[in-house]
Amino acid sequence: MTRTARLCALAAVLSLVSGQAAIAAESTEGEFDNDCVMGLALGKEIKTDCSVNTVYDGKTYCFGNETARDLFLKKPSEFLLQAQIFYSSKPPQAR
Repeated sequence: MTRTARLCALAAVLSLVSGQAAIAAESTEGEFDNDCVMGLALGKEIKTDCSVNTVYDGKTYCFGNETARDLFLKKPSEFLLQAQIFYSSKPPQAR
């Protein structure tokens, strides 16, 4: 394999990896503007990078840490209701 062929192959791999990284970054967008669902359920806004998340009923929910996620998974519908009530009470510009 020539040097040029190797460089082209490397460029193709890097392009593929970059594309997969972009897809992964897009998939970490969660409901409630990436606020921690458990924080919202407790009446607090806690922004996250959504690196700790779970998919429930086809939607991605973000958490501030794994403990919050584990707690959520014990009663997801109850915590989602509490989070939605608090989130809906915020003025639109605060969301």
